[in-house]
Amino acid sequence: MTGPRHPRRSDALSRARILEAAIEILDTEGEGGLTLRAVTAHLSTGRGAIYHHVTSKDDLLAAAADSIVAAVPGETVRELALGVFEAIDAHPWAGAQLARDPSQPAVLRLWKRVGAALTGLGVTGPARSDAGAALVNYVLGAAAQHAAGARRAADGVSRRDYLEKLAAEWAASDDDELVRESAALLAGHDDRRQFLAGVDIFLAGITR
Repeated sequence: MTGPRHPRRSDALSRARILEAAIEILDTEGEGGLTLRAVTAHLSTGRGAIYHHVTSKDDLLAAAADSIVAAVPGETVRELALGVFEAIDAHPWAGAQLARDPSQPAVLRLWKRVGAALTGLGVTGPARSDAGAALVNYVLGAAAQHAAGARRAADGVSRRDYLEKLAAEWAASDDDELVRESAALLAGHDDRRQFLAGVDIFLAGITR
């Protein structure tokens, strides 16, 4: 006896609709929940229709991350950085994916947009390449770290509890003055504000 079947779609699937379905699955179930079978079930279609647009789960993940980065608004370095931070905050799986492979389309797309913004600031040549690489690495690393912490504590109360516990562990494990000062500030710090402070430090150095 077979289980219930999902009715097949009669309309042609687009790559955009497949990516939309993949993002919905990733947002609700995480990377572990994303399989081509899950996407076919979500879209009530067959695998052939999916394979016409994507070749594997890795291809689907990379394309989904690129879709997230492509939707980030802004033209200035600060706007782009904040846009990526907020996009990864909304889609935590994207942070891990973007940090995994620097050769994927989403990273190249971000680097090109950052490079264009740096050109607008008058930064060219090797300096633009160096500054662009440093900025992209900072943005992706800091945003992914924030998203990882947010997954452990989804709401404000649990996040504060998590940070207070982490601060206590830091203070207890090392009596270095810098560690104790950082631990004292940890529970009340704002990730978004701290992230933007880092971007501003980069910009101050670039524009000197």
